[in-house]
Amino acid sequence: MKIATTQIWVHDQDEALAFYTQKLGFEVREDVTMPELGNFRWLTVAPAGSDVALVLMAIPGPPAFDDERFKAAQEAMSKGVATAVFFTTDDIQGEYETLRARGVEFTEPPEERPYGIDCGFRDPSGNHFRLSQLTQVATPA
Repeated sequence: MKIATTQIWVHDQDEALAFYTQKLGFEVREDVTMPELGNFRWLTVAPAGSDVALVLMAIPGPPAFDDERFKAAQEAMSKGVATAVFFTTDDIQGEYETLRARGVEFTEPPEERPYGIDCGFRDPSGNHFRLSQLTQVATPA
């Protein structure tokens, strides 16, 4: 068994697609609209070579989510508490400069941590991400 995809909520799939492909440099893995499911759109992106893709999922309305759940998901996403995705790189300073030049807004610049160097950024929907260059990798006990 392996993890193939993980999901993040987005306000607007087209806006998210532009951010992840044009600013982060991800590739589109799947972009399928299913009319038989009310035009449900399955949209996945990933860094080149990654085994795991992100599903850029629009928050569903009824019947999947009632108004209360819909609003709760939107609020959590806009506050940056609806995601927990961590990216790694071998060159955090280079990635940071490249992404900033493409317009990615960072919440924290690269800083030394006990495990390496990391920084934070958000996508247009408010989702929060960490980007790290690890110097120490935890080993199983």
